[in-house]
Amino acid sequence: MTTDAAQTNTESPPAGRDNASAPLLEVRDLKVHFPVKKGFIIQREVGVVKAVDGVSFVVNPGETLGLVGESGSGKTTVGRAILQLVPPTAGRVILDGEDVTGFKGSRLRAVRRRLGMVFQDPYGSLNPRMSAGNIVGEPLKIHSLTSTKAEYRQEVARLLRVVGLNHMMAGRFPHEFSGGQRQRLGVARALAAKPVAMVLDEPVSALDVSIQAQVINLVRDLQDQFGLAYIFIAHDLSVVRNISHRVAVMYLGKIVEVGSRDELYSNPKHPYTQALLSAVPTANPEVERQRERIVLKGDIPSPLNPPSGCVFSTRCPLATEECSEVVPESILPKRRGRSTGLLS
Repeated sequence: MTTDAAQTNTESPPAGRDNASAPLLEVRDLKVHFPVKKGFIIQREVGVVKAVDGVSFVVNPGETLGLVGESGSGKTTVGRAILQLVPPTAGRVILDGEDVTGFKGSRLRAVRRRLGMVFQDPYGSLNPRMSAGNIVGEPLKIHSLTSTKAEYRQEVARLLRVVGLNHMMAGRFPHEFSGGQRQRLGVARALAAKPVAMVLDEPVSALDVSIQAQVINLVRDLQDQFGLAYIFIAHDLSVVRNISHRVAVMYLGKIVEVGSRDELYSNPKHPYTQALLSAVPTANPEVERQRERIVLKGDIPSPLNPPSGCVFSTRCPLATEECSEVVPESILPKRRGRSTGLLS
């Protein structure tokens, strides 16, 4: 159903790029730190939560980078910092060769027009007082993308059809839709401004398994149709494997491993990646019984006081004394060319 729905639209692709061979999006040494303060009248800073602490990666045109890790690893904060929904503490976000970090006002609106976002909660991210048509059409008004009311209504109807919804649903309100339909509204809203890339923040985690497959098929079809690049944030490694070209694994605010999908799933290098993959169930009962599980001991350390050296050293079954002082060279990401999109 989603494939047919996506193929009904052949108009208005995302805005073109000047240099299709260059990386579309670069994130360099991104940090997001939140101060912790105490005091009733006079507040003083007593610590810093390092939610994101030196993250670097590249997203190429038309590809999907999967960003995975346990809850609290900083994945969502990375996505929000790219769109400056939370202000970065340090680092750079480069879009089409232009450093857009710190943009404000009309310049920031122009960046957000090119970088759409789909949120995790398909109900909480929609205004319950707005109709579906107004929700989808809001970016058209913000960015002045239509000139007449008739053109506005026509574009809203088209966007609804693109994501597999009947244009007659434009007058309904969010509570009248199912969870999957509400997430389709979120996708349509993100598409309205004709972005070149989208951050998908766990877009299927709140949906039933059968509906998850439909939404995944939809976003894949839209990528093929419009040449979109995705940052796909998730904790479900099977979903990430199904949609991603490359995968970055996060732990406690840092990326511990990056690689192509096939390379990372078949030959993970980092012990944390190995532990995550060992927990993914398989459909073959015989293989499932014989698989070795890697059980991590202890809890994730607090980002208020992360371990020195390798942040995974307190739970790593292979950790040595050296790991508490420096990150082992064998797991450091190496600087490579555009094919892998890694940054040191």
